[in-house]
Amino acid sequence: MYMLRRWWGRHGVAIMLGSLTLIAAWLLRTTQGATIFEIYQLITRPFQSLPAREESLSNARILELQQQVEELKTQNQKLKELLGYKKTQNKLRIVAPVVGRSADSWWQEIILGRGSEAGIKTGFVVMAPGGVVGRVVSVTPHTSRALLISDPTSKVGAVISRSRSMGFLGGKGTNRAIMQFFDKVPNVRPGDAVATSTVSQLFPAGLPLGRVESVILDKSPAPEAIIELTAPMSYLEWVIIHPNHP
Repeated sequence: MYMLRRWWGRHGVAIMLGSLTLIAAWLLRTTQGATIFEIYQLITRPFQSLPAREESLSNARILELQQQVEELKTQNQKLKELLGYKKTQNKLRIVAPVVGRSADSWWQEIILGRGSEAGIKTGFVVMAPGGVVGRVVSVTPHTSRALLISDPTSKVGAVISRSRSMGFLGGKGTNRAIMQFFDKVPNVRPGDAVATSTVSQLFPAGLPLGRVESVILDKSPAPEAIIELTAPMSYLEWVIIHPNHP
């Protein structure tokens, strides 16, 4: 017994390692490595999942920050354009954000984030790069409501810049408007620029409104033209407000 114990002590470890090697080789051959792969996955899974989850969250955060930076760049560019436009004008000019716009009245009115405390009054003209947007119809200390020229109830005195043919422009609830002429045979053609006229009571003369898209000369009771509004009516975010006088 003593000799057996001594022999095992001397060779037992080698025998166990050899046996494990043979068993592993047999498992590898019979399962084509699947069992060993599963054991490896079981052992390493706790160490793999946490870094992967953290990496996924980190990537999502980076994408979020990139989108925020892009949005800030866009807003900054819009403000620069507005401030550049404002510098070319004289007298009182107030830059205001669009803070409210209902889906039910998208083409009818907007709520602006400036009011009487900023000097805004009823009747002030609302502009954006591109042309006339509308006019202020009500004011509170900190907000004001503007009626858009795309509203079907809006009427603006208009003139064809090239030929000086006059009429009035009415909103159609889209970024297109209808200009009805006073003259039975107006001098108008597609591409002509349209501006506010000297007979307009609500807007100063010479403000850009849009461009002629098409002409309907045989329209009754007066010839008409489809006008594409040049102000970005569908996606207004900032506007410039000024009094209704030159």
